[in-house]
Amino acid sequence: MAKVAERLGPDEVHVWLLPLMERGREPLRQILAAYLHRPPSEVRLIAGPHGRPALAGTLAGAIDFNWSHSAGHALVALARGIAPGIDLECDRPLRALALARRYFTADEAAWLARQPEARQTAAFLDLWTAKEAVLKALGRGLGFGLDRLTITCEATGPRLRRLEGDDPDAWQLHALQLGEGLHATLAWRGGPRRIRGLRPGDRGAAEASFPDTGHA
Repeated sequence: MAKVAERLGPDEVHVWLLPLMERGREPLRQILAAYLHRPPSEVRLIAGPHGRPALAGTLAGAIDFNWSHSAGHALVALARGIAPGIDLECDRPLRALALARRYFTADEAAWLARQPEARQTAAFLDLWTAKEAVLKALGRGLGFGLDRLTITCEATGPRLRRLEGDDPDAWQLHALQLGEGLHATLAWRGGPRRIRGLRPGDRGAAEASFPDTGHA
């Protein structure tokens, strides 16, 4: 892990897929410690105004990161010079269309209604993770309002079409292919970057856990 951490370039985003076998933020702390070349005990985290975790003390601002966890898995996104947002959700029973009509824009709800019924839950989670990834990159919570941004799911992936008070064309969104039953989106404000998908391997090595995406 440490060798990969040393190679986080200014044109990259590293995304780690981790098995979440313990509660709390210890898995996140261990990843950050490897990138910061510090023992995990020295990595202190604080919550921003809307709950986004950040480094505290002398390490504040040393690296930008975000994380999400669901169904025994965690994703950690790390970058320099941008604030990544990442969200992970697992398949589960949902009243997808009713939720979309309540919280999403009218166009998004109409798009979801046109999807085959068997695919509506997965399509809803694709939209949800994209929206939440943007909000997390902004440092805002769900209280900002899911209807204040519009996202379309296209053949090339999710695309931000509208964001109140911002230029949607300034944003990068990327759906991460993690496997059956998992939905995840990575977002940031800024130019394209190379995304590296990683996971802890045997004896601390790092190996790709989902395909290298190239430049998003």
